[in-house]
Amino acid sequence: MKSTLLAAALALTATTAFASAEKYVLDSSHSQVLFSYDHLGFSTTYGMFSGFEGEIIFDQEDPAASSVSVSMPVLEMFTGWKPREDHFMTEDFFGAAEGDLITFTSTSIEVTGENTANITGDLTMNGVTKSVVLDAKLNKADNHPMANKPWAGFDATTTLVRSEFDLGQFAPFVSDEVQVQISVEAQKAE
Repeated sequence: MKSTLLAAALALTATTAFASAEKYVLDSSHSQVLFSYDHLGFSTTYGMFSGFEGEIIFDQEDPAASSVSVSMPVLEMFTGWKPREDHFMTEDFFGAAEGDLITFTSTSIEVTGENTANITGDLTMNGVTKSVVLDAKLNKADNHPMANKPWAGFDATTTLVRSEFDLGQFAPFVSDEVQVQISVEAQKAE
């Protein structure tokens, strides 16, 4: 009898956890990936990606059961100086063409605090896939005051070694490490 009750409780828990996971889609107008790197010791140079697509399966009751999947076109990189952007798209770096994407798909989430987690996932960039860890924070999950629907916002950081993605031109003079800051908003899917 006890094993039957335990099995029923586990089944109910699994069903409840599954039911609380909800799909959110990124708000492209309020989601950015910023990156920075040391340029010859003289300055810190910045760039960004925005307008990308993705979805979050968000489980507020069991955040470790959540997942994220994002893609962004390489050609949407913005650095503030067109010759730099053009150079990044050459064979020295991305050799980018229309349709080339950078993607991230989570493989696990480790909750580290009340609103924080380490999100491990596969980052594919320049044809190379590596596991990376995002140090993530839930900023807010609430009803959006203008859209009048559930909304969530997250920030995350990580450090990438660009040579691991065959993007190591001019290293170590131009730093091989790239600091990445991510801020996204997502709305509950219809």
